[in-house]
Amino acid sequence: MNADVFSPQALNKAMLEAVDFIHAEGWDRGPTLFALVPTDLLVDNLDTEDADDSPLTLVVQDNIPDNLLPGSEALGDYISRLAWPSEVAGVVLAQEIMFTDSSVPGSDPRPARLFSGVLRGEAELTLLQLRPTEEELAERGPFAEDEIELRGGPGVAPGVITALRYTLEAEPEDF
Repeated sequence: MNADVFSPQALNKAMLEAVDFIHAEGWDRGPTLFALVPTDLLVDNLDTEDADDSPLTLVVQDNIPDNLLPGSEALGDYISRLAWPSEVAGVVLAQEIMFTDSSVPGSDPRPARLFSGVLRGEAELTLLQLRPTEEELAERGPFAEDEIELRGGPGVAPGVITALRYTLEAEPEDF
């Protein structure tokens, strides 16, 4: 596999594509899991323009049970039982959570989306998208829902990152 596949830039691009995909689906959805597959492996099945654009392609995993709630122990248990074949370069989990901004004393929890992604190797990234309040939507105008503001940084959701990393390190025959 091309070394670019495992770069932080490749993960960043894939994460932004996951954000766009999930945003288009709307709020109030269950968790979504994506396998990140090197585009070179899928090039025969993709439009050539897409193949030139990104070293990784998102492959939505449609088999997540509907009863798994974001941030739940059951979701964590489900994730812990996954093992990806070596062709999968990484994985992204998108889930809706309640977020409390610890940097703002007395802030109330509010809905948000948490995007956590890892690649084989060391690249990892977590992004947070706060759901706009009714007041924010009214202030920003008719297209405010289309605006995507992301936060992120090191050490965000370390438990999710650890769980996702484990799925890449586990051997499929271990299960």
